[in-house]
Amino acid sequence: MLSVPGLVEQAAARAAADDFGADTWQEGLEVLVRAFNTEASLNELGEQVVHDQIVGFLVNRLLVESWYRDHPEIDDGRIEAPLFGLGLPRTGSTALSFLLAADRRRRSLRTWEANEPCPPPTTATEHTDPRIARTQAGLDVVNELFPDFAGMLPRSATGPQECLLLMALDFRSMVFEGYGWVPSYTEWLLSSDMVPAYRYHERVLKLLQWRCPPRRWWLKSPAHMASIEALDAVYPDARFVMTHRSVLAVLPSLCALKEALTSPLTTRVDPAGLGRRETELWDKALRGTLALRDSGREDRFFDVSFARMQQAPLDAAAELYGALGDDLDDDTRARMGRWWEESAADRRSGPPPDPALYGLDPDRLRDRFAFYHSRCGIDEP
Repeated sequence: MLSVPGLVEQAAARAAADDFGADTWQEGLEVLVRAFNTEASLNELGEQVVHDQIVGFLVNRLLVESWYRDHPEIDDGRIEAPLFGLGLPRTGSTALSFLLAADRRRRSLRTWEANEPCPPPTTATEHTDPRIARTQAGLDVVNELFPDFAGMLPRSATGPQECLLLMALDFRSMVFEGYGWVPSYTEWLLSSDMVPAYRYHERVLKLLQWRCPPRRWWLKSPAHMASIEALDAVYPDARFVMTHRSVLAVLPSLCALKEALTSPLTTRVDPAGLGRRETELWDKALRGTLALRDSGREDRFFDVSFARMQQAPLDAAAELYGALGDDLDDDTRARMGRWWEESAADRRSGPPPDPALYGLDPDRLRDRFAFYHSRCGIDEP
């Protein structure tokens, strides 16, 4: 059984610190631990993985606060006009984030620094930092433990990472759904005030850019759609690129991904329950995001279809740059092209998952998400 006091004590001992900053993290951790203890049916491996992840997030928060205490000038920095990648999972958003990360004039949240943000990176060592090799070794282990997950998403230690790992430092993050069935935590998360999580997200970005420019950020997570108003409150000058694909193709693929992630960690798998949860979650997320767009902020959004990303990824990137008023220079375009070619073998193809495995009825999905398909001009598969 996980214990909040025990987790906190271990983190404090490992970090040699006890100042977690503002107390916004505590409620989420308590709800999360209770959900893992009572709902997730974790096996021995799952208990160890969840334990290590929670302690790691606590340690990272302690170290972030230590750096701010010793260098208060970090807080003078600003995160100006970041670009956030949105869209349902399994719509090409991760591939797009890798393309954008090829631009050396902008800053992405790299996996190695999201895993271990402290000490904050420096320009002199950002490509040789020992955390890069350590993170890649961890990814290799994950690929061994979760063979069905390997190849479903492009990943590398130096590649872009979702914002979920930074928001997890406030224990308000969907990253925890990847470890097990925690519906009470998810319900709490969707009804909670997410502004503190984005304030902490901003706090970590300031730390990461402090000694390692550039300071124009590309950022990404489909989960931002579920808390888009809070994101907008913290980043009122943000712009958004939203990837699109039919929900009829997205949800079975997403459920298969979640099942591949969680099944090695639990003694209980509920595919139909997973289908219901993902349907409810992304219905809510899409409605909230479209409501924000329709409230006078449409000009801050740019749309990219899944088909466009698959057929002409560099043209899609060029169109995005044009909408942002930026120039896609030859060097960046060449780097994008190299990544797309080199990663082609990792983009797994094959028959799509059967919706019936997850209790998903295509006709019902078609009706339920007609508001999204028609609003965004999405062709059904």
